Amino acid sequence: QVQLVESGGGLVQAGDSLRLSCALSGGTFSRYSMAWFRQAPGRERELVASMMWARGEIYYRHSVKDRFTISRDNVKGIVYLQMDSLKPEDSAVYYCAADTDAVTITAPTYWGRGTQVTVSS
Repeated sequence: QVQLVESGGGLVQAGDSLRLSCALSGGTFSRYSMAWFRQAPGRERELVASMMWARGEIYYRHSVKDRFTISRDNVKGIVYLQMDSLKPEDSAVYYCAADTDAVTITAPTYWGRGTQVTVSS
């Protein structure tokens, strides 16, 4: 049974940085495409960044490009989301997600429970 556990959320001020981590267990991490989603109150869950397992393609949503960086450590089985220059509109619950699909991760099979990120102005 694949499990995902996020950590690293918190309360920060605008302009600060945070690094989220997500550890995968119960599967061969290197064969999973990984993604970070977020959901703010009253809004739909949205894909923030993803990294596909086969060829390493990376996607960022436009609003976080050049501020957020997704990376993975296939030895430790962890995916990271480095978030710099945080803005109040980045406040949300951030979810880690995984899927064995090497092409798309818009509807992942596995989800973490989420970690809250709050950015004050």
